[in-house]
Amino acid sequence: MSVADPHLMLAFEGTEIPEWLRERLGESPPAGVTLFREWNMTSPGQVAELTASLQEANSSPLPLLIAVDQEGGQLIGLAGATPFAGNMALGATGDPDLAREVAAAMGAELAAVGVNVNYAPVADVATQALNPSLGIRSFGDDPELVASLTGAMVEGFDAAGILATLKHFPGSGEATVDPHYQLPLLDLDRQRLDTVEIPPFRSGIDAGARLLMVAHQLVPVLTGSDEVPICGSKQGIDGFVREELGFDGVVMTDALDMGALDQGPAQVVEIIAMMRSGTDLLLCMPDPELQDRARVALDRGHSRGLLPDETLKASLARVEKLRGSVASRPARPEVVGSDQHQQLAGDLARRSVTLVRDDVGLLPVWSGDTGRILSLEPVPVNVTPADTTTFYPARLSEAIGAKRPVTGIVYPHDPERNDIASAVDAAGSHDLVVVGTVNATPGQKQMVDALLATGKPVITVALRTPYDLAVYPRSQTHVCTYGSHWPSLQALTAALFGEIPFTGRLPAGIPGLYPRGHGLQT
Repeated sequence: MSVADPHLMLAFEGTEIPEWLRERLGESPPAGVTLFREWNMTSPGQVAELTASLQEANSSPLPLLIAVDQEGGQLIGLAGATPFAGNMALGATGDPDLAREVAAAMGAELAAVGVNVNYAPVADVATQALNPSLGIRSFGDDPELVASLTGAMVEGFDAAGILATLKHFPGSGEATVDPHYQLPLLDLDRQRLDTVEIPPFRSGIDAGARLLMVAHQLVPVLTGSDEVPICGSKQGIDGFVREELGFDGVVMTDALDMGALDQGPAQVVEIIAMMRSGTDLLLCMPDPELQDRARVALDRGHSRGLLPDETLKASLARVEKLRGSVASRPARPEVVGSDQHQQLAGDLARRSVTLVRDDVGLLPVWSGDTGRILSLEPVPVNVTPADTTTFYPARLSEAIGAKRPVTGIVYPHDPERNDIASAVDAAGSHDLVVVGTVNATPGQKQMVDALLATGKPVITVALRTPYDLAVYPRSQTHVCTYGSHWPSLQALTAALFGEIPFTGRLPAGIPGLYPRGHGLQT
């Protein structure tokens, strides 16, 4: 039996257990598996059958940890799950009770299909508008608000019997590169970390979180090095996480396949360093070579004396304690996407939609049904690898069409000259333009500017991050939804037509324009 396996979270491709994994589960089981929507899921019922078969094949006396990325918003890792708007929408409400209720509902859906670990909540503070990978995954840019909502989400997941995972320690909000591709450097002093990045993690730990995911990034103030990532630093993990923060739960890495780490033979050294540092679980993707590297690194590291017995024994004790806390629950896939949860998703969407600007009094949109509306939105794309947007169709025109006659255009994520010309031409025969943007690209900026230049009334809608207005600041009527799922689009149209008030407030400031907390109340 490999000493490595109890420290591995494996992954695989397919909707059934592959033979290699079935053999591993019988001979030398891993700590658990991570399921991914794009590789492993077709429906809640199928997921429930898969998780049950994984536990049945497991020869360990302890249950497997079965995890997903169910953040809400742009990252919904469970097929068929209720499309909750996610963290930044919760930040726009500022309501910990709502966050707790949403987490409990999300957790109930996971538990209903046999999942027991959620890689959430994201506890990163959105201090850098140009951060390429965070965006609406964060609750906002106020450390106190993020801390409050992080703790509430942990409590909600716990109430549903789901192990919450605080991520991405010690906070990735200030990163200016995406760790999926490059190694970020957080060149911050200790006072800054203690007042901005660390408080949400303290709050989550105080709320009972027993899993902490460490980011692949350089944090010299905690590690004493500008070359060693914190995930492989004994000073950072055993020193800061264990001793200073007092966290006695399970520390895990982020995915080992990220470009922030060496993906060749040298990664064996990094993996040994991670386990020596006090890390307990290694998060593997389906890549067989990566999984073999992780296994070889731990086995050889142990046999060569680089990973002492006492280190692995202490780590194994933490993992086994966590696995022993997992309770078996009957499958209830009908809970996933239930009417009650859909209503809660709608409540979150309605309370979060934010009116940022209406300088010309376009809102509410005229009550008559004679005006012609043109709706434009970008084709759904996964802006980052931590994204499930492409599973959901563009539906802005459908939402508006439920209220008034509308012509809908779905344009490329980064439109070109012909796309923009077609949009301008269409605007000429309409009385109002509603244009949605997503992480406004140069092409999206050009499209919005061209539509504004037509002189037609234009409402711009940031369908993801609130920062889009800084890209096209000439817009005079601007709304933020923090997501493009159906409940958010329904809430948007209800607010545009005056059926519900705008009550959300910006959970993160728009650089150079509006501070956090701004929002026109109607």
